[in-house]
Amino acid sequence: MRNSASIALTACMLGIVSTTAVAQDLEGTLKKVKDVGTFTVGYRESSLPLSYLDDKQQPVGFSIELCRHVIEKVKSKLGMPNLKVEYNPVTSATRMPLVANGTVDIECGSTANQLARQKQVAFSVTFFVPQFKWLVRTDSGIRTADDLKGKTVAVTAGTNTAQFVNRLNNEEKLGLTIMQGKDHAESFLLVDTGRASAWMEDDILVAGFRANAKIPGDFKLLEAAYPSDPYALMFRRDDPQFKVLVDETLTGLMRSGEFVKLYTKWFENPIPPKGINIQLPMSDKLKELVKEPNDKANS
Repeated sequence: MRNSASIALTACMLGIVSTTAVAQDLEGTLKKVKDVGTFTVGYRESSLPLSYLDDKQQPVGFSIELCRHVIEKVKSKLGMPNLKVEYNPVTSATRMPLVANGTVDIECGSTANQLARQKQVAFSVTFFVPQFKWLVRTDSGIRTADDLKGKTVAVTAGTNTAQFVNRLNNEEKLGLTIMQGKDHAESFLLVDTGRASAWMEDDILVAGFRANAKIPGDFKLLEAAYPSDPYALMFRRDDPQFKVLVDETLTGLMRSGEFVKLYTKWFENPIPPKGINIQLPMSDKLKELVKEPNDKANS
């Protein structure tokens, strides 16, 4: 009996020591989540098919699915299978401040990894490689980017696209009047209602809005394309422990083939809520990054 009691006590003590050691090893985001018991995910409401709301007003999309794998990894790491998960909407303007101040633990949307942004936040390995394109109404008479000279165009506030269009306008002396939508939905509406002749954004996003329009044929993407910045999941800076967890999750999905399956599901098949198909096969550049993942931003 004494031996049994001794063994039980020893096991109990080892368990306490082990739990304490794990708790002491936690840093940054993981320690915060362990302490408060909640993991908060930032999402976009209209970045189809990456992060958007379905017909039940629930966040869905390719980025959201990637983050759900991160959530499972966090639960496992913390030993908290019933960890509370909250979803917090963000916009182009609010996403970085909300990550930086700790309101959001990870942002799962359509955020570009840029060197300038790395001064405020950190990024995972790349999960999508877009390019900038103009979207116009089919009946606008606009056939090429040159036809936009002197016209009013739309961008979304707080995006890298807005920075690019301003630079393009100045360097090429296009004489554009630039309107800013508060989010992608508003930017699209500016073109839909004729208040703007075109909207520039990453190809996947404008293609998503065109596919989701009441009459998709009313809109078209101009052929001109401009290099954009790689998309990544975003979280707080100076948190190597959490970055390792996120990167290991994504690279694990890439190695197992699950990443390609998820991509096919969201970019090459009908998706909720309307069953539209974005019809955007994986680019050669993204295929390369799946084979050799990295977190590099464009110079």
